[in-house]
Amino acid sequence: MGHVHLIVADPEEHKKLWVGLLGGQASSLPPLELVRFPGIFVILQKARTPLADGSDGSTVNHFGFLVKSYADIRAKLTAANLTFTMDNANTKQVIAVFPDKVRVEFTEDANLKTPIAFHHIHVATTDQEATRGWYVKTFGGDAGKRGTFPSAMFPGGEVDFLKAPDAAAPTKGRSLDHIGFEVKGLEAFCKKLEADGMKFDMTYREIPQLGGLKIAFVIDPIGTRIELTEGLESR
Repeated sequence: MGHVHLIVADPEEHKKLWVGLLGGQASSLPPLELVRFPGIFVILQKARTPLADGSDGSTVNHFGFLVKSYADIRAKLTAANLTFTMDNANTKQVIAVFPDKVRVEFTEDANLKTPIAFHHIHVATTDQEATRGWYVKTFGGDAGKRGTFPSAMFPGGEVDFLKAPDAAAPTKGRSLDHIGFEVKGLEAFCKKLEADGMKFDMTYREIPQLGGLKIAFVIDPIGTRIELTEGLESR
């Protein structure tokens, strides 16, 4: 997939959970802290100004991981004093509220070959089919389904689309500021998007202070900020 970018009050507080509790692999790309999991990076950045709010209420309500044991992860999250917005022993799923009101789902997969792996980004939209269609067309995903949710399937994970009664808030400026896709040949890909009429939130560029990382930003039709990267995968 790519990454989920969190702008938070205290990155070290988050690292205790993402690294110490969940076993992610930490690395640093100042001013960013990176935590690698199978399928995705969680990127932590210290907030400079007060945040608008957490992930709930925005287009990206939460993102989710697979784990080997629902009971084990629930016990760990409870011991870390995290609260739950959903806890379903029948489906073996739990959604925990991390610091800065970031919602994270964990679902048991007893056949998982790693202790934890990225699974999905959950997008709230008033038009599930149209939003999925945009992701499939724009990023070359495959149309699929997760239970009752239409999904766009990508290597390393999927984007699932939840029916929302009203339009959700844009992600920019919230603790879950944006999601990201890793792209091969990003410059050419951006030129294609531009030729197809895409408007960029930030046009293609290379960032020397981030080791030459190549990036661009777009906004999906419902307000989700999306970073496109080339070179993040090798960090």
